[in-house]
Amino acid sequence: MSVDLVTHRPRIMLVAGEPSGDALGGQLIRGLQLASNGEVEIFGVGGPHMRSAGLQSLFSLDDTSVMGLREVLPRLPRIVRRIRQAASFAKAMRPDVAVMIDSPDFTHHVAKRIRRIAPDIRLIDYVAPQVWASRPGRAKVMASYFDHVLCLLPFEVPIFEKAGLKATFVGHPVVERVPTMGQGAAFRIQHALAPGERILLLLPGSRSSEIRFLWPVFRSAIEKTEAAVGALTIVLPTVPTVSNLVRAHVAEWGRRVIVVEDATQKSGAFDAADVALAASGTVSTELAMSATPMVIGYRVGAFTAAIARPFIQVPFITLVNLILEREAIPEFVQEKCNAENLSSELIKLLTNHAARVEQVTASAQAIRALGLGDETPSLRAARTILKLLREPKLTGGPV
Repeated sequence: MSVDLVTHRPRIMLVAGEPSGDALGGQLIRGLQLASNGEVEIFGVGGPHMRSAGLQSLFSLDDTSVMGLREVLPRLPRIVRRIRQAASFAKAMRPDVAVMIDSPDFTHHVAKRIRRIAPDIRLIDYVAPQVWASRPGRAKVMASYFDHVLCLLPFEVPIFEKAGLKATFVGHPVVERVPTMGQGAAFRIQHALAPGERILLLLPGSRSSEIRFLWPVFRSAIEKTEAAVGALTIVLPTVPTVSNLVRAHVAEWGRRVIVVEDATQKSGAFDAADVALAASGTVSTELAMSATPMVIGYRVGAFTAAIARPFIQVPFITLVNLILEREAIPEFVQEKCNAENLSSELIKLLTNHAARVEQVTASAQAIRALGLGDETPSLRAARTILKLLREPKLTGGPV
C-alpha cells in the first residue's frame, strides 16, 4: 500500500466552468497564496477573476458556461473536447491536487475523467452540488471519484460524510465581498444621478441561456413597475462572457440602461440601488450582503423544467430563504416567474418602507449564518486544501 505526501512546493490545478466559479476561484487563488506565503504553483482553467489573480487559463469559459438541455446540446461536442483537454492537461502536469470549482455539469465530468486516466491525482470539489435540494444519490456517486468536498453550508457536511465522502465546512465566499461604504454615492456622482433618483438593479443572469429566458419577462416587469411608481434608472451589472448579448438587448430596448462590468462599479451599483430584480444564484446572496431589497425570478426551458421537477426536494431556490426556512425574499420560478408577480413585489419594495426593512433584517440574519465575521471562507478553503496535501492518500483514489 503506497501513500502520497507532498513535501515540495505544492502544485495545484483549479478548474472552473462559468463566471460564478471563476469569481470563487479568484478568491481561492489569493487565499492559497496567502496561506502558503506564495509558495504554491497554480494552473488550470478559469476566467478573468482567476487570471487577474495570476492563473494562465488553458482555455476560455465561453464553451463551458451554458445551462439547460436545449442550450447544452448544440455545444456538446465542444464541451466534451474541453473536458478531455482539461483532464489530459492534469495527467500531463501531475498536480498534487486538482480542485473542481462549482459548475458540476462540467467540472465533475473533468474529475471523473481524471480519476480514470490519472487515478493517483487527489481530487477536491469546491462548492458541492446541492444534493439536499435534488438528486440526493449524487453524494454517494461523488464519493467514487472525489477525495474531499469543501462545503459552503454547514448542514452539507453530514450529508456527504454519510455517503462516504469526507467533507469540511469552509463558509460561503460571498461573505468576503463586503461592500465598501460610500461607493453608492460615488457611483451616483460618476453617472450624474441625482440623490433622489431611484435605481433598479437589473440582473438577468451570467449565462446566455438565463438571459434568453429571463430578459423578456424582466423587461416587462420593469415597465409595469414604472407604470405604477414612475420612472426608474436601470443599472445592469454584467460579466464579460455575456456582455455583448446584454448590450444588444439594451440597444433593442431603446432606453437608457447603465451597463457596468467593472467590479468596483458593480459594488457601487449594489450600494446605490433602491431595489433589484435578479436571477436566482450567487448574486442573490451578494445583494443580501449589500442590504439591497430584491425580487428573485428564474426560468428554464420547458423540457429542462419537466425533467428537473421530479427531483426538486426543497421549497425555495434563494439561499437566504433556505437558511431561514421561510420566504423572506420573494422568489418566482418557472410559470410563476411572470411580469405581474415580479412587478407586484417590486412595487411593494419601492413603496413600503416596512417591507424593505423586514427583508434587509432577515438577509442580515442569514448572512451571519454563512460565516460573516470569522476567518474568510477562501482562506479557510485554502488552508484545508494545503492541510489535505500533508495527509496520506491511498494511490488510486477512493473506491
